[in-house]
Amino acid sequence: MTETLPVPPVRVLVLNGPNLNLLGKREPEVYGTTSLDELMDELVLYGSAEGAEIRAAQSNSEGAIVDLLHASQEWATGVIINAGAYSHTSIAIRDAISSIDIPVIEVHISNVAAREEFRHQSMLSGVCQGVLFGFGHKGYKLAVQSFLLTS
Repeated sequence: MTETLPVPPVRVLVLNGPNLNLLGKREPEVYGTTSLDELMDELVLYGSAEGAEIRAAQSNSEGAIVDLLHASQEWATGVIINAGAYSHTSIAIRDAISSIDIPVIEVHISNVAAREEFRHQSMLSGVCQGVLFGFGHKGYKLAVQSFLLTS
């Protein structure tokens, strides 16, 4: 007889968009020196310690992000998205968020309100459960905590 392990009640897809694969190298004064892999590994460990299962994905392609959002419904109870520059331009990603039945939290590492004016408007925020920006890498952990508190 095989033992079935319980499924964590909180299962989160962390979806990172364009240029986030360059974390640690790209503008370290804005985004820090930690790589995306290091950041996601730390988040997975944090989630595991708190009873949440976390999976991470990154794509520089708008269509791939849409596909990952659609597929997230099959497994996840929530999504954390840092869509990078697509946050300010993508109606397709906005529509994908609107079309899924699970909550999405938008995260940005930098304080987008204190940066260039074109970064002040997000196409995604209006269809997300919440938005976190300006907390650095801790924004991802805060988003996980939000899902833990509301599960």
